Amino acid sequence: MPGIETSEDSQTGDRGGRSSLAGNATDKALNLLEAASAPGYPHRLGDIAQAAGVPKASAHRILQNLVTTGFLASDGSGGYGPGPRIRALAARITQGCEEDQVMRAELEVLGRRIGHTVHMGVRTGDAVTLLVKVAGPNPVQDSTRVGMQLSLHTTAIGKCVLAGLDDEQLTALVGRLGLPPRTENSLTDLAELRAELDRVREQGFALDDEENELGVRCLAVPVRDVKGAVIGAVNVSTITFLESRETLLSWVGLVRTTADALHGLLG
Repeated sequence: MPGIETSEDSQTGDRGGRSSLAGNATDKALNLLEAASAPGYPHRLGDIAQAAGVPKASAHRILQNLVTTGFLASDGSGGYGPGPRIRALAARITQGCEEDQVMRAELEVLGRRIGHTVHMGVRTGDAVTLLVKVAGPNPVQDSTRVGMQLSLHTTAIGKCVLAGLDDEQLTALVGRLGLPPRTENSLTDLAELRAELDRVREQGFALDDEENELGVRCLAVPVRDVKGAVIGAVNVSTITFLESRETLLSWVGLVRTTADALHGLLG
């Protein structure tokens, strides 16, 4: 993969203000690989470049290299998606992976205890990605799926992640992404978000009260790596007309027990 920093790479005009994320050649290639492999592929060059925070010219050059090496595939009309090497790598990582088995086993126990859908999600760049979903028994379900990427500021998992940032990091992230609403209940003001994150830090859990999807209320407790940094969260998802807010809050202890069991599991 190319390792030469071009004059264009030092500009910010084509990055939508995300210059700090572009990084070195390895960072750019990995960000582009992640963006091109996101659900809904094939993705167009411009969309991939914007999502990865890399100028189009550089993105095109690196994407071509990733196609040549088999990590990505081109559909022949300007679209990109995962190639055979990244699919093989994913299969090798997930097949029989002890960490995945532990996560699923812990979430299955939690799901049985509360009778609702539970997730494990982690931060991937500027979003949350769902790694594990254990669906509840109710016929009415939320719209989530494994591999789905969700907003940080509108989800309970994302709020746990944001609560682990300092104010400088939070301000920079909001400066890049803004606070676009998902529903009429979404937090779209930075001061309100800061106040919400203070509550998350104090309480040790986060709520999404129909902020990401109408009719869905979620509770999440952060999961940390071996150094104590928040990498994601365990989440319980309920349908509002099936379960009350008070009942959801009564499960904080159970969710925390599951989250504690996963601390350090992913690094």
